[in-house]
Amino acid sequence: MTKVLILGANGRIARIVEQRLLAETDVQLTLVLRNAGRLLVTSPERETVIQGDVSDSQLLDTVMPNQDIVYANLAGNMALLAQTIITSMNRNPVPHLIWVTGSGLYHETPNPFGAWVEQVVGHAAKNDTRHAARIIESSDIPATIIRAAYMTDDTKIDYELTYKGERFKGTMISRASIVDLIMKIIAEPTAYENTSLGIAQPGTDNMLPQVKLMAQHR
Repeated sequence: MTKVLILGANGRIARIVEQRLLAETDVQLTLVLRNAGRLLVTSPERETVIQGDVSDSQLLDTVMPNQDIVYANLAGNMALLAQTIITSMNRNPVPHLIWVTGSGLYHETPNPFGAWVEQVVGHAAKNDTRHAARIIESSDIPATIIRAAYMTDDTKIDYELTYKGERFKGTMISRASIVDLIMKIIAEPTAYENTSLGIAQPGTDNMLPQVKLMAQHR
């Protein structure tokens, strides 16, 4: 039986992933978040909730053993979090990491959306996410990085993928679509090993978001 560790389990994408995994699979879940009271456990035989900070290496070393997949749905000091997770995964080998972040890691996002992302997110924050990606990609941990366009709450699942080295397509993507990709990775992680996937809704290339990206919550 597959065991999935979700770091940042109160995130909006993470909660949808949790719901779909419980409804569609027999996966066992370990859910880590800062305030355990925010999660409503519906399947106590399959869900273990841990309260704590993902930057706590001792906490990670406690929850990491025997997991099959680590899915990180985080915000904050991304480079620090990436290093802490990678270090724990090296000490407690886990076969796969799924890391969700925004587009523009490789300056692959064309203008005007690329410039909009840089301006709204901020140079320091964007460099932090790029540093986190370099930490993951330079490690020996099999990983999938998901580079998402601007996230919406549209329930429509409609997306196309681009790969590292390719020009990013699109400007917006539903959280439901990101969840669908995560579900596919969890079902067949070896098919997505050591890839960096851009994800956006087809046909949104010229649709510049009118809201602040920094206010988004994954």
